[in-house]
Amino acid sequence: MPLDDILLDCEAHMEKAIDHLKRELTGIRTGRANPALVEHIKVDYYGSPTDIKSIAVINVPEATQISIKPFSPGDLKMIEKAISDSKLGLTAHSDGKQLRLQLPPLSQDRRLQLVGQCKGFGEHAKVSIRNARRDANKLLETEQKGGLMTEDDLDRGKEQVQELTKQYEGNVEKMLEDKRHEVMQV
Repeated sequence: MPLDDILLDCEAHMEKAIDHLKRELTGIRTGRANPALVEHIKVDYYGSPTDIKSIAVINVPEATQISIKPFSPGDLKMIEKAISDSKLGLTAHSDGKQLRLQLPPLSQDRRLQLVGQCKGFGEHAKVSIRNARRDANKLLETEQKGGLMTEDDLDRGKEQVQELTKQYEGNVEKMLEDKRHEVMQV
């Protein structure tokens, strides 16, 4: 496998780790209501786990409120149960046609817990990035041992993989810092 292909494959794996981290961070609550908080909650929809966003319209009528209106009124109870079973700690209020979630203000302790949760997600992303580095380095060494790559190419390839690793770990740090700032804003 040529060096360029190994680097592209490595970068693709690192990019997937960044994308996963973005999705995880959108589900972290900040001071404002965000549809991403509830859209991926799984509802037992006729025996199949389904995202709320697939069976309902999610709106943010106010900065501290989320409204969920199911496409079919019969799904209201299933959605309400899924929200109460989730780890959000929010109570849904039903008016028979839609649910309203009132987001209470975050305490300082809760904000610190959320920042810690963000750091955990960041560490998982960094581990994925480092695993991609390890796999790329192993592939480079295999190519060199097989006589398909010179030792200079191996060294250059490892340096480029390390540069990619530093770049993507920097991206993770920036994303975590931005989210920390967003969560801690009062």
